Amino acid sequence: QVQLVESGGGLVQAGGSLRLSCAASGRTFTTYAMGWFRQAPGKERDFVASINWSGVPTYYANSVKGRFTISRDGAKNTVYLQMNSLKPEDTAVYYCAASNVIGVSRNAFEFWGQGTQVTVSS
Repeated sequence: QVQLVESGGGLVQAGGSLRLSCAASGRTFTTYAMGWFRQAPGKERDFVASINWSGVPTYYANSVKGRFTISRDGAKNTVYLQMNSLKPEDTAVYYCAASNVIGVSRNAFEFWGQGTQVTVSS
């Protein structure tokens, strides 16, 4: 069992940066692949990025490739999403998720956090 708590969301202007954090509890955190997803109002929850338990490989949605970076710190049981060059279309609730295997599909992730709001103003 893994419990996930996201933080770091907020309001930022276009072109700005934010770093999201996801703190995990559960002694098996280091064996899980981790992912970030986002859901905008009226839309489905979409894949953003994922990282294997070892730190590699990593996967990104095309829409964020080159702007976002996912990383993890096993000692702190935390996964991060560094978001640079933010755009208004990045506005969404961002969710952290954990999976036994790395993937890009929402269905592959078993455990989910409650989400953190990211709003990018133009």
